[in-house]
Amino acid sequence: MAASNTSSAVVPTDFDPRSGSLIERALFNHRAIVVLLCALVTALLGWQATRLQLNASFEKTIPAEHRYIRNFLAHQGELSGLGNAVRIAVANPRGSIYDAKYLETLRQISDEVFLVPGVARNQMKSLWTPTTRWVGVTEEGLEGGPVIPDGYDGSATSLEQLRANIARSGEIGQLVALDAKSSVIYVPLLAHDADGRALDYAAFAQRIEALRTKYEGSVHIHVTGFAKIVGDLIDGVRAVLGFFALAVAIATAAVYGYTRCVRSTLLVVAASLVAVVWQLGLLPALGYALDPYSILVPFLVFAIGMSHGAQKMNGIMQDIGRGLPKLVAARFTFRRLFLAGLTALLADAVGFAVLLVIDIQVIRELAIAASTGVGVLIFTNLILLPILLSYTGVSAKAAQRSLRAEAADAAGAGKHPLWALLDRYTQRRHATLAIVVALLLGAFGFAASTQLKIGDLDPGAPELRADSRYNRDVAFVNAAYGASSDVLAVMVKAPEGQCSRVETLNKLDALEWQLRQLDGVESTNSLALLNRRVLAGLNEGSPKWYEFLPNQDMLNTVTAGAPRGLYNDACSLLTLSVYLRDHKAETLERVVEHVEAFAAANDTDEVKFLLAAGSAGIEAATNIVVKDAWRTMLALVYAAVALLAFVTFRSWRAVVVAIVPLMLTSVLAEALMVALGMGVKVATLPVIALGVGIGVDYALYILSVTLAQLREGRSLSESYYRALLFTGKVVMLTGVTLAIGVITWVASPIKFQADMGLLLAFMFLWNMLGALVLLPALAHFLLKRSPRVAQGSAAFYGALKARS
Repeated sequence: MAASNTSSAVVPTDFDPRSGSLIERALFNHRAIVVLLCALVTALLGWQATRLQLNASFEKTIPAEHRYIRNFLAHQGELSGLGNAVRIAVANPRGSIYDAKYLETLRQISDEVFLVPGVARNQMKSLWTPTTRWVGVTEEGLEGGPVIPDGYDGSATSLEQLRANIARSGEIGQLVALDAKSSVIYVPLLAHDADGRALDYAAFAQRIEALRTKYEGSVHIHVTGFAKIVGDLIDGVRAVLGFFALAVAIATAAVYGYTRCVRSTLLVVAASLVAVVWQLGLLPALGYALDPYSILVPFLVFAIGMSHGAQKMNGIMQDIGRGLPKLVAARFTFRRLFLAGLTALLADAVGFAVLLVIDIQVIRELAIAASTGVGVLIFTNLILLPILLSYTGVSAKAAQRSLRAEAADAAGAGKHPLWALLDRYTQRRHATLAIVVALLLGAFGFAASTQLKIGDLDPGAPELRADSRYNRDVAFVNAAYGASSDVLAVMVKAPEGQCSRVETLNKLDALEWQLRQLDGVESTNSLALLNRRVLAGLNEGSPKWYEFLPNQDMLNTVTAGAPRGLYNDACSLLTLSVYLRDHKAETLERVVEHVEAFAAANDTDEVKFLLAAGSAGIEAATNIVVKDAWRTMLALVYAAVALLAFVTFRSWRAVVVAIVPLMLTSVLAEALMVALGMGVKVATLPVIALGVGIGVDYALYILSVTLAQLREGRSLSESYYRALLFTGKVVMLTGVTLAIGVITWVASPIKFQADMGLLLAFMFLWNMLGALVLLPALAHFLLKRSPRVAQGSAAFYGALKARS
């Protein structure tokens, strides 16, 4: 059996290949078959990976089962473009929109956008679409028609008529800028084309960019909307791939700097990359694609693989340094660390799988991708890597170098200063100090984390840099139109044919007036507001008549000529559009709470006020789901990790020692998010859970060896010191290396990636420090005099008996 300590070992010339567990015998006694099967799987999944697509879906980013979204989806066909849409603002740099040349360019752009695949053409709206209409009062009564007048020829007379029509259309601030220097092409999008294929966001964004390039000389084009955000994020994937390659190079250099062994370094990196290939190959086989939110998952798989692979390599290197043959060293390391690694990977997988409870498909697919990647690591890094190292071994110099600290200790030269410093935390004075500092940091982090907000905290797209083209376009639209493109729509459901009843419109008018008083609401639009405008118009525009007229015949007359965007064809659904200043979490929460309270007081059996449609309404529902899932998700992650640790160690004390450092990191990470101005949202929620899964690896490896040494009767100080020599230095190596690898992401043009790099680097380092400092401090009070802990690990580490 393998040596559990760091003393010299006698070469086992009588090693029995039938020894070890059934799994060990099945794998190492048939090494060639295992390697061949893994090579075939790698080739097959590598070919499958070439079919992997990078795309996104608006529907996957929304919580489909939330009641707001169910309301939206139930009436989506009756709503005029209040779902996934893009706004294209076309500005005239040489004057106003009342210019024949500008209007001709606008017509050409509108016609070309109309033909772009994925556009919901029946709902598209611009000055040139016939659905853009005006309503006015003349001597003969109410009249209306298309905004672009019949017989328009670009003459001065036609332009004046157009100016009058726009003034009467109510589109100023909506389709037409307040300064009349630009107009908007509103482009609702389809989820699937006629053949059932999902909208290709990358291709759509490229078509829009081609239009921008084509017409940029005569007009200035500004584009906002989910599809454009995704297009920009997909364009940034090239940067992601570049940073991934840089992280691989840094990890390779760091491992080689530690081992000075080319073959073992290349094998560790190769095994981790094979895991990434398997994961990417399995995704298209399972019917999934990568999206901008899960693009970080392959790196996380590589990072976890490097952590486990370095531990296996280090164990084999030390055993070879003690004189064991490479095959025996590989088998002994497999015995010592397979179950520890398996437990850690299962904890990772369960941590990722917990994300499945969140009712947002893009997070669920991320959970599946991450769990799949962690699952394949069991084969590539826990099984394939030791078998490959059993063939290649490590260089003799590297093997001897791995035991340098042990040799110095045996020769009386004393412990390395760093190991001696860390070993002090097993003593009462330093252990107490570490725990007190941890409590203070935890209290500070918790106080700061209470300020963590749900949803977006800034206007525009927080996933992109503030000075990105997209966010500059958002700033232009907000300034030019007096409101953002964030629209929250309230649906008012009524009996068929009765949407214009006095009682219904009167309630709608009351809600609309109340919403206009809320901070963050810039304007509104509804059939009730149209009635007010018409009544004022019928009385020579006098503001005294800007009132809601409780006359059913008059209401019916106005409704008959109103745009269908205000109500549906069956006159059973009214739409109240609320134009917001931004989509910050507090703005959405304020509006939603008010509408909910109004609905609770005014809903009847026949008339109901329903939330929510529009981009802001959908985001409000998403924020609610994220808020509900946030703490639940963390609780489930910690419960799953604690359960696995308890099953492994059979000691609640060991569980506390392993979990508390992770909890401190989670709290401090949330405080960091507050400092960085990051909110909890679809893009950031998974990272909070991933930090727990990744961090538990460090604690499990150090704690497993420490417990095994305690079981053999050694003191906590000696046990922890030997754990540092065996696994601790690799924990430090991987923690620092991976932190350096991801911190390079701060240079990414995509702010989301830069923020995630900073957050992950913080988690890597703090989880490492927690395992090296706080874990032994807690062990001093919980494990030092606990024989049950040592006994509880006996079954798990039965193969660790010293060989002499």
